[in-house]
Formats: sequence, C-alpha cells, structure tokens
Amino acid sequence: MNSKAAAYQQLADKNEFVERHATLVKRIAHHLMARLPASVLVDDLIQAGMIGLLEASRNFDGSKGASFETFAGIRIRGSMLDEIRKGDWTPRSVHKNGRAITEAINQVERETGRDARDTDIASKLGVTIESYHQMLNEVNAGKIIGIEDLGVSEDVITPLQDRGSDSPYEDLVQGSFQKALAHTITTLPEREAIVLSLYYDEELNLREIGEVLDVSESRVSQIHSQAMLKLKSRMESWRLNEK
Repeated sequence: MNSKAAAYQQLADKNEFVERHATLVKRIAHHLMARLPASVLVDDLIQAGMIGLLEASRNFDGSKGASFETFAGIRIRGSMLDEIRKGDWTPRSVHKNGRAITEAINQVERETGRDARDTDIASKLGVTIESYHQMLNEVNAGKIIGIEDLGVSEDVITPLQDRGSDSPYEDLVQGSFQKALAHTITTLPEREAIVLSLYYDEELNLREIGEVLDVSESRVSQIHSQAMLKLKSRMESWRLNEK
C-alpha cells in the first residue's frame, strides 16, 4: 500500500472509530449537562469530549487491565471538565459561599460531634434555612461539585490498575484516600448517601433522582451539594491528619 493509500485508510479508520464511540461521548455530555446552567452548550461539551476520545485512543494500553470504554470515559469527562473550567463563568460569590458552607459544616461537626443538619449549618452561617437552601442551589448550578473537588479524579471508585499509575507511592496514596472516602461516605445520612450513589454510580440526573426519592429536582440539588460539601470538609480533615 503506497503512502497516499495508507493515509486514506488511516483517516477512514479514525472516522469509523469516532463514529463507533460517539454515543459514549454524547451520553457523558448529557449527564454533565444535568448539573450545569443553560449558558453551557452541549455541543461544546461534545466537541471537547471528542478530543478526549481521540487522546484516549492514542494513549490506551490494554495491558493495564481496564476496558477501553472505562479508560476513554475518564479522559472524555476530564476533557469536558477542562473545557468548562476554562470559561470560569462561576461568580465569585458562589465560590465564597461554597467555602463558607464547608467551613460551617466543619465547625458544627467539631462542636457537636455529630452530622451537621441543614438548620445547624444555616444557624452557623447566620442565614435563614431558605437562604441556605438557595446558596446550595447556586453552588450546585454554578460549579461542578464532584469527586474531583475532594482531591482525586472523578472516577475515584475505578480500580487502581485502571488508572495507569506507574508509581507505587501514588497507588498507595490513592488507595488510602479511596478507603478513607468510602468510609466517610458511610457516615453521611442515608438520603445523602443514596443521592450520591444514584448520581455517580447509577448516573441518574437530578430530575430522575427526584422521581426515585419523591422530592423536587431543586431539593435533590440541595441534598447533593450538602453531601459533597460535607465530604469535602471531612476529607480535608483526613488530609491534614495524614500529613
């Protein structure tokens, strides 16, 4: 086969590969859209995801034990998250409120030795319960609150061998973090733990979770935000203790 024919074949193979996995990219894009404001366009996520897909195709090593779909899914989501964060459309007030809620949760749980309830956190912040719930909605809409915000990649439950890490130390740290995170999730109230499971494991969107729990989509958003901010607060304490 001459060089021109080889180039055509390579292009045809790439096009066939992209078409075969386009559904995966679209599914991940629409899943992310469930937690994003209308200013983010699904087409932009899909375009970024396609770039992640092509990068995954170049870097995939089947000997690591992971399936290509698992490997590609991580790269696709990462590429989409990078694209979203480039925009930096989140108002400073949302970042500030997120930090304030995390600190309030931390203070309440240090002082009481129990799980921080909505009313406890609102009282610590000096706001009404309605204002606190609105803050949670804004945090969830204005910023992707995901496992990646806890200090590890979004796919924290993916087996270590799927991550492609060549460093025994990195594997040890990640393994320790995963165990601590898994334990911390068990300390959450049942409803918060269920929302996280349905959202991250079952990949249901907020509306679908609301139908399962018989609550509004807005309430699911609040529960999800509070659960993630609690995890963030508790995992920050774990990291400090590990140093």
